[in-house]
Amino acid sequence: MAQASTRQGLIDYCLRQLGAPVLEINVADEQIDDLVDDALQYFHERHFDGVEKMYLKYKITQADLDRGRAKAPDGVGVVTTSGTSVGVASTSFNFYESSNYIQVPDSVIGVEKVFKFDTSSISAGMFSIKYQLFLNDLYYFNSVELLQYAMVKSYLEDIDFLLSTDKQIRFNKRQNRLYLDIDWGAKSKDTWIVLECYRILDPNNFTKVYNDSFLKKYLTALIKKQWGQNLIKFRGVKLPGGIELNGRELYDDAERELLDLKQRMALEYELPPLDMIG
Repeated sequence: MAQASTRQGLIDYCLRQLGAPVLEINVADEQIDDLVDDALQYFHERHFDGVEKMYLKYKITQADLDRGRAKAPDGVGVVTTSGTSVGVASTSFNFYESSNYIQVPDSVIGVEKVFKFDTSSISAGMFSIKYQLFLNDLYYFNSVELLQYAMVKSYLEDIDFLLSTDKQIRFNKRQNRLYLDIDWGAKSKDTWIVLECYRILDPNNFTKVYNDSFLKKYLTALIKKQWGQNLIKFRGVKLPGGIELNGRELYDDAERELLDLKQRMALEYELPPLDMIG
């Protein structure tokens, strides 16, 4: 048969793996739709082939500047707490959350960093150190050793890192908000920023997602587990011919398969965390 390239094609493949059409799979269509969504979500969040590294550009608008420059109590997210002490009347405390964020697309599940959008003091303009180095020392390529040039460039990058550090950001994929902890008063309208982020692969645009070997096995195990869960309540019921349904065994087999697949995900398909060294 042809490879799965659609949502329904993936469902049909998994049902055939469980015995259809020879056997009747006692799982409702609505349950299967939910399981497909769960499998795709797990695939996008954990599998290295479920996301793509992207560089997205965004132009800062006047509305962004107004929200970023807003001061309390104009900020949003007011949280009020109260407390009492011995001999002291109850007092309320108001905390204000700034709205210094930009809305990112729902497909973005992680943001690595925001590239520097401030002009570097080391390499900007014709009076920069980098420009003068090329002007005075590299008029003839054999006049400077490559090792010395590389060491000078590394030193300039260290200075640039200390004088103009990366901007602090906060991002949570459940909010779709990228908080920029910057001096919004120093920014101007129509400034471009570039995000280094990870975006999920939309299976409707990249249909090979439906044919991924891990996704097919994982969804098959999920449907098998749901099938067993549906049949558990019929345990001990005799069918014509003396056949007895055993939903518990189906359920336990699916649990073991899912546990094995999740271990394989952590060992083979998931990107390892980057250790902090130094």
